Amino acid sequence: MSNTASSNPLNLEPRLQSIMQQQYPRFSDTEYARRHAALAAAMGKHGCDHLLVVTDHRAGNAVQWATGWPGTVEAYAVFKPGERMVMHMEWFNHFPLGRKIARDVDVRWGQHQGIALTIAELKRRGAKRVGLIGPLVVSKFRQLEAAFEMVLLDGDYTQLRMRKSAEEIDWLRIGAALSDAGLRALVAGTRVGMDERELGALVESAYVKLGGTTMIHYIGVTSMAQPHIYVPPQHPSPRKVQAGDVIFCELSAFWWDYPGQILRTFTVDADPTPRYADLHATAEATFDAVTKVLRHGATMQEIIDATGLIEQKGYTVCDDLVHGFGGGYFQPIIGTKSRMAGRALPQMTLEENMTVVVQPNPVTMEADESKRAGVQVGEMMRITRDGCEPLHHAPRGLFRAGQII
Repeated sequence: MSNTASSNPLNLEPRLQSIMQQQYPRFSDTEYARRHAALAAAMGKHGCDHLLVVTDHRAGNAVQWATGWPGTVEAYAVFKPGERMVMHMEWFNHFPLGRKIARDVDVRWGQHQGIALTIAELKRRGAKRVGLIGPLVVSKFRQLEAAFEMVLLDGDYTQLRMRKSAEEIDWLRIGAALSDAGLRALVAGTRVGMDERELGALVESAYVKLGGTTMIHYIGVTSMAQPHIYVPPQHPSPRKVQAGDVIFCELSAFWWDYPGQILRTFTVDADPTPRYADLHATAEATFDAVTKVLRHGATMQEIIDATGLIEQKGYTVCDDLVHGFGGGYFQPIIGTKSRMAGRALPQMTLEENMTVVVQPNPVTMEADESKRAGVQVGEMMRITRDGCEPLHHAPRGLFRAGQII
């Protein structure tokens, strides 16, 4: 490997490579100012004088969005426009790194009573009406509710995360590149005799060494002649890869809470059977049809109409065909006419710099579900003024295990 390749294994442009070379990557002061202004506006809309942002046992990403600290056990960040944030966090051995990473925050050890100390801080500030973003167990919420008028702002936060800044899109590009690396390792490294758990290890081995972390790696392995699954399972089994198998996957690697998502299908030591070749061709054609209509201002009806080939071919879907992504699993969440993602289409249009995953998952419709077949195709896209831009660079196609892609 050349020195250039070894120093930039993802082949990123210099702007993105420089982000990866930071000890603990951080957004610009301008970006944090944008976020804090957006939080202040949400507070103002609901008449809140303070905001409490919570991460609990790695659940909830608003603390990271507001401060840069990913959160581990507990993190309670008190925010008020124009004042320095205060954050109580656990555990004491996590405290030194929390102080180092959190940007412009008075980080304090929670002493295993973080919610009580947070309430005391809010009282000291004279808080009356407090907004809340993030997960909180009922017992802790009741303690807050006994002291303040509480207003839930999770919906407002979701709206803020649906539209990405230019800096956020750069971090998503890195997450996409890490996810692509996982895909390439999986396709190239899969061999007969490996089990599904080893396939997951292949995926992670490609990006953990580069600073990526795993969001998901769902990998389905089944016989093309006698399939027993039609969508990638969320947990691996010890089933071993065999000649004549098909493998379909959904992979997301994080770059500090900014993931990619890529979905592909490949066969093992065999050409695709006619059924799988047709399923894959249908998925690819549907992907093209949907991405053709994606743009600023696109309606949900335009999107679902573009999925029609799946039903025309006699298939349906199991997975959502389109969903918002990047900071959460967002609207628009759309299936197809034969398997809607909800009772009705979302009441919205696409906007520039939203990011969505398009992931056709055509599935056959045998009455016996244990005999159904399916494939996965797709990736994350950025909505532009006139169309959409793929954030991934891995090639498309129906691959063969052992292939270098």
